[in-house]
Amino acid sequence: MERNIVFIALFAGLIAALGLLPKLTLTSGIPITAQSLGIMLCGTILGAKRGALAVILFLSLTALGLPLLAGGRGGLGVFTTPWAGFLFGFPIAAFFAGYVMEHTRNISVGFAAGIGSIVGGIFVLYGIAIPYYMLGAKVDLGQAALTMVPFMPGDIIKALLASLIVGSVYRSRPNAILSRM
Repeated sequence: MERNIVFIALFAGLIAALGLLPKLTLTSGIPITAQSLGIMLCGTILGAKRGALAVILFLSLTALGLPLLAGGRGGLGVFTTPWAGFLFGFPIAAFFAGYVMEHTRNISVGFAAGIGSIVGGIFVLYGIAIPYYMLGAKVDLGQAALTMVPFMPGDIIKALLASLIVGSVYRSRPNAILSRM
């Protein structure tokens, strides 16, 4: 139990630390950050439940006003923007990334992490963010999807990075990949 709490807090801190990397804001107002890599790592390393809990802890601290999002943003206001669907989707994305890791034991850990990162960190996350953006920005599905296209290459790179990181961690410390225990 104590080990789980430590890992959940540690990975919430990892997501926050990835927010220290400079953000790039597109004309849509949606920032590109490294924090979605943290979401992918939460699920693929910690597993579905612990990964989602780490993200919920991170978002709770952000809602309390801690400037944990890229660019030093925090507070309840960040949850009212058209791009807040990404924030609401983060714990669900981490859960599904972890779920894939937990249920793909017949393939290599690195490959499973890549699949989990793509499923959770891209498909699930965009499946939540696009409809939310449609409502918040008052645009149709085509415009919302087109707005998200510039993020796809970076998210694919993040999924590949997550795959490499998880595979490397597994080779050096197999017991550290809680999603495989």
